[in-house]
Amino acid sequence: MSRFFAADSSSESSSEEEELYSEGEAEKSEEESSSEEEEEESEDEDTDDEDTGKTGAAKFLKGDASDEETDEEDKVTIVKSAKDKRFEALEGTIRLIENAEKINDWAVISTEFDNLNRQIPTLTRERDGKVPKLYIKTIADLETTMLETMEKQKVSPKKMNAVNTRGLNAMRQKLRKIVKDYSKEVEAYRENPEAYMREEIIEEAPPAPKRPRQHFLSAAEAIEGADNEGFIEVDTKGRPVRYTPESILKNLRTIIEARGRKGTDRLESIRTMEKLLDVAATDYQKIRVLLMLISTRFDLTSGTGTQMTQEQWKLAEHEFATLLEVLESNEDIVVIEGAEEWEDDEKQPQIPPSDDSGPFKIPGSIASFIERLDDELTRSLQHIDPHTAEYVDRLRDETALYTNIVRSQLYVEGLRKNPKLDASQDSVNRVLMRRLEHIYFKPSQVVAILEEKAWETIPAELDSSIMPRKDSTNTGALVQTICTYLFQHSEGIIRSRAMLCQVYYLALHDQYFRARDMMLMSHLQDTINNFDVNTQILFNRTLVQVGLCAFRAGLVYEAQNSLQEICGSNRQKELLAQGLQMQRYSQISPEQERLERQRQLPFHMHINLELLECVYLTCSMLLEIPLLAQVGSSPDIRKRVISKTYRRLLEYHERQIFTGPPENTRDHVMQASKALAAGEWKKAADFINSIKIWELMAGSAKIKEMLSEQIQEEGLRTYLFTYAPFYDTLSISTLASMFELSERKVSAVVSKMISHEELAAALDQVNSAILFRRGVELSRLQSLALTLSDKASGLIESNEKTLEQRTAGTSNAFEREGGRGGRGGRGGGRGRGGMGRGGQGGQRRGQGFTGGALGRAIQA
Repeated sequence: MSRFFAADSSSESSSEEEELYSEGEAEKSEEESSSEEEEEESEDEDTDDEDTGKTGAAKFLKGDASDEETDEEDKVTIVKSAKDKRFEALEGTIRLIENAEKINDWAVISTEFDNLNRQIPTLTRERDGKVPKLYIKTIADLETTMLETMEKQKVSPKKMNAVNTRGLNAMRQKLRKIVKDYSKEVEAYRENPEAYMREEIIEEAPPAPKRPRQHFLSAAEAIEGADNEGFIEVDTKGRPVRYTPESILKNLRTIIEARGRKGTDRLESIRTMEKLLDVAATDYQKIRVLLMLISTRFDLTSGTGTQMTQEQWKLAEHEFATLLEVLESNEDIVVIEGAEEWEDDEKQPQIPPSDDSGPFKIPGSIASFIERLDDELTRSLQHIDPHTAEYVDRLRDETALYTNIVRSQLYVEGLRKNPKLDASQDSVNRVLMRRLEHIYFKPSQVVAILEEKAWETIPAELDSSIMPRKDSTNTGALVQTICTYLFQHSEGIIRSRAMLCQVYYLALHDQYFRARDMMLMSHLQDTINNFDVNTQILFNRTLVQVGLCAFRAGLVYEAQNSLQEICGSNRQKELLAQGLQMQRYSQISPEQERLERQRQLPFHMHINLELLECVYLTCSMLLEIPLLAQVGSSPDIRKRVISKTYRRLLEYHERQIFTGPPENTRDHVMQASKALAAGEWKKAADFINSIKIWELMAGSAKIKEMLSEQIQEEGLRTYLFTYAPFYDTLSISTLASMFELSERKVSAVVSKMISHEELAAALDQVNSAILFRRGVELSRLQSLALTLSDKASGLIESNEKTLEQRTAGTSNAFEREGGRGGRGGRGGGRGRGGMGRGGQGGQRRGQGFTGGALGRAIQA
């Protein structure tokens, strides 16, 4: 058999036949194999001499040499790039995973999935940070298959082997992390898989550009166009590219026409404009190039789900500063909205114009640029972990941004002053609003440093007519001046946001009464539902800051009322835009969740939620515990709830059989409440003062002292409410020694309780004693009259609430309560607004503040 095949073999296929020979005749001796090789060589020589004389099997097994040479010439060598090879390797790994899915082999799937994840980082870098959509499709389908497999395992009695089970469990852990990292892409794929992968086809397989014909340059052109390293830049047609001042406008026109088209390489456009900026000879050319260059950098992150890289942001910020410098140095050119564009690319415009119409106008918007820079920095801070050094490093860019905001304000102020330009007031308002939003939530010391750094960079000859350079260090006057200017020259959302920013700033700096009065006079609580979501978030933040300011001032009742709207809803994170607080049965779409995440505030603007909860629960304790004692001793008093959240937590705490030492803020407040209700005011004060969160507030020692005094006073009131039925007379000196208060203070507290009809007693000033009176038992007619009165009051309240919901007004919130602001008597109880207490059916009036939060503290 070997001789038959060797008889007519060609030299080109001898290696293959020798392999067949070695496999089939491995047991032959060396002598036979050598003789056969000699015969093969002789026969090959014969076939070379007589090529057309082939007969037998060789004629069908071997083709002509000429045919083989022709085939080799027809073959096309395909050269693949490293990127294409890696993508093919990715597809191969995915095919292995799909094959393993068909046979339910999770061990192989786990191994190949690890291999797949090792390939992704390189492909992502090559695609400018974009993850291959084929990978997103694979992990989404894998998760679906994994969940279906686990469901089948729960239902079906047939179990997998140990190796397969380990692979399934491993994939469960891996997919949980991977799907979380790429949650947005997976959701986009699952919403519309066909459209998602159709974009992938367009993205991954762009039409191959036509191969340009070779164009040989002359020696003179090559020498002239060559750079220092001996290379020249050529276009797609092979012609050398030269950037000259005369061709800048033409090149810009080409870039503008290609902008927005599919397949346009924005990075290449940016590199081209950087070269045009280097050769620009006039200020007009520099301004035109810079305007287009900054806009193109912003186009790199045109989508809502991505943020601008720090490198690109810094380049855009530097170019914007350069643009302002050029505009400040040349007053004959201005960038203004609504200007006509220069259409002639062949010649430069005459600057300044000969018709004495003022400076030459270039269309553009300085206010829009500074707003986009601010938004991109905010978006970047939203996506960085705030507990890392990267966040602090990124936050340093705010100084450069604030400097540009101030310079932009100076520039748009100058445009507004020029009567020939007819500049819009809206640009000044927008830039001032951005400046205000960067300083309203900061302490005055930080704002002073920020202002000082900004003015150091700005040239000395530049100054502001709204807030001069010399007065900018006074932060209180700065905020007041900016807000006053916006009140006078703006309307709508900007005016309302300026009002809220000023109230926030005043509350942050412990000016409670000014902040409260401004909030009430603005009447924003009546119309806030008509504003956009971001303004509503700012309103919530301001309301919380007013409540914290009232607490620091020792106004417990006002603080609790201000914080009730936010803290009573258990949605503090969502209402303050400091995180997503998913409810158990919430129906929220991925689009809504994406919008919620875009509204989140950067971490350095957050209000401490644990401190907020601690203040709210402490204030609720100081109000609720005496009220519970009063209701318990006088069953005929209508039951009233100040804080449902606090009552719910207190009931849960009382139902516990064993309560250990307090571990968090809630435990401290609940155990302090229990101790205060039992008359152990010292123990309650120790629990409250041992909360470590107080250290985050300025003047923590003063706050702890204020809380101790409040607990002493409320402990005295609770004791009198609880044990008054068991006394006929009680010495004031005894009470003073029990609660470590002065007799004067005890007399004042008892007098207020008696005057507000909270305590049925009389004060004997001669003997320094309290004479308690026994209540008279009500007759049947009196009891029925009181019941009828309560039902009528409830009906009136329900009618007024229905009217409020229809009119969206809260101005009569206090009126329907009667004396609700008070905390005594059958109609209201005691009201601690600093202006006296309301008695039964209290006659106090006030304007509502989100349902009467602060209005109850003001007496008409």
